[in-house]
Amino acid sequence: MSNHVREIRESLLMSKAELARKADVSPLTITRIERGLPCRMETMRKIILALGYKLPDKAKVFPG
Repeated sequence: MSNHVREIRESLLMSKAELARKADVSPLTITRIERGLPCRMETMRKIILALGYKLPDKAKVFPG
């Protein structure tokens, strides 16, 4: 599943560790998601919010 997590994170000059901390997930989880592996809806929600988006903007981070 393709997503824009890495591009958004890098545009915010945020490290994987920083995003992981803000989203309350492990850095390994961020790596897996950036590689396009699937994740739980709850994890998606945490990442969307940690990137500064609102939940209705889900498609901007996780299209499709």
